[in-house]
Amino acid sequence: MLDSATKSSGQGGVVLLHAIARTSRSLDKMQRALDTAGFATLNLGYSSRRKPLDALATDIHPAIARFADGFDGPIHFVAHSMGGLLTRVYLATHPLQRLGRVVMLGTPNGGSEVADRLKNFRLYRAYFGPAGQQLTTVRDHATERLLPAVDYPVGIIAGNRSIDPISSALLPKPHDGKVAVANTRLAGMADHIVVGAAHPWLLRHGPAIEQTIAFLRDGRFRHTTGW
Repeated sequence: MLDSATKSSGQGGVVLLHAIARTSRSLDKMQRALDTAGFATLNLGYSSRRKPLDALATDIHPAIARFADGFDGPIHFVAHSMGGLLTRVYLATHPLQRLGRVVMLGTPNGGSEVADRLKNFRLYRAYFGPAGQQLTTVRDHATERLLPAVDYPVGIIAGNRSIDPISSALLPKPHDGKVAVANTRLAGMADHIVVGAAHPWLLRHGPAIEQTIAFLRDGRFRHTTGW
């Protein structure tokens, strides 16, 4: 597990969780922006292709607990794609007394039709592992139990651009090339916004980063035109 952490004061701390088949380095730009904004950060790597979501939540707990012990103030989460589902599972199984706000970028809260089509292919199963089977739009009862209703403030950023014509053909519009905008939504969410970015670039997209910081600070996005 690779991760990088900074300790700062003022805004509280942010745990960053990357997508499946990505690494913590994918969130480096987001982490730098959060550091500059005055947050302490933990950019946490995890074995996304090797274990199911519940086991991954167990794996990341010690690092998050150590991080939280290092400062006062709220503990926020910023997560890309499957990292948002992992955040939900983690918070359901490891409640935090000082939990702040959660921002999800391109998270398939309602699953992805791409995973529906590919889940039974041997190459997909081998590459994306157990968690890849939990990204479908129809989930088994065990996975559903891992993802209860949220009782904390969640802001969701969705993209509406695509760079993948093959997966785009499998998705209802609008979408980001991996996840339909409709499937990013979550019952009980505090706010939702759509930006002009494809799924892989949401976490590096300047406006998405600005919106992330706005939600962490204020509990809402800045709903203006031109994103």
